[in-house]
Amino acid sequence: MTDWIDVAKEQSFVPGEKLMFDLDDATRVIIVKIEDAIYAIEDLCTHDNLSMEEGEIEGNEIVCPFHGAKFCLKSGEVTASPAYENIATFPVQIEEGMVQIRDGRWD
Repeated sequence: MTDWIDVAKEQSFVPGEKLMFDLDDATRVIIVKIEDAIYAIEDLCTHDNLSMEEGEIEGNEIVCPFHGAKFCLKSGEVTASPAYENIATFPVQIEEGMVQIRDGRWD
């Protein structure tokens, strides 16, 4: 099991705005506050392996800026084609006001 990684203070998150975070040399993560919860999803559309950084947030979904595929920010599930594979999500916790994520993909 991997350790929790500090991202940013909870107060720096604005609902519906993305914060980009480099988890490691190969993995970028989009972190978004929706209502009262914070979610983390890999910055990689599974349709064409392109960045989702410029994608629009629509409710609890992110829209790929290239081909319009949609993914649920909470679960990573595809909600609209042309993608058919889900995006990896990461556990999020808040510890003493600090938002933290963990890469549990290899647990």
